[in-house]
Amino acid sequence: MHAHPRSRRALWIIVVALALCIAGTATVATAKSSTLHLGGKWTGTYNGSYSGTFTINWIQSGSKLAGTINLSRPKGSYGINGSIDGASIKFGAVTAGALYKGSVSKSGKSMGGTYTTGNGGSGHWAATKVVPKKKT
Repeated sequence: MHAHPRSRRALWIIVVALALCIAGTATVATAKSSTLHLGGKWTGTYNGSYSGTFTINWIQSGSKLAGTINLSRPKGSYGINGSIDGASIKFGAVTAGALYKGSVSKSGKSMGGTYTTGNGGSGHWAATKVVPKKKT
């Protein structure tokens, strides 16, 4: 007993549709799991309860971030640890009592968000990645 040509065509359409759905899901999962590369030097500003400039030097391992932040106020260099999840970033300078949260651009060249301090202060921050100049 053979299937009717219309039944075979309908079955073929279903198989193709399922294959496309599976391929689309795999692409989305891969894109979501990719981590932005933030390692290197960043410069930025912050304003609110405290205002000033900062420089961050990140070392990245997967979604984990570690490094130093140099603040103009309170002046000093502080160790920081953080993480990136998709476009969301969070990190803290424990000895300075600050927690930073925000988002990173799709290009991975800028980021910004809000900060809170241990003494109830808060504000906004923004940073851009420093691209090393090419040697000529």
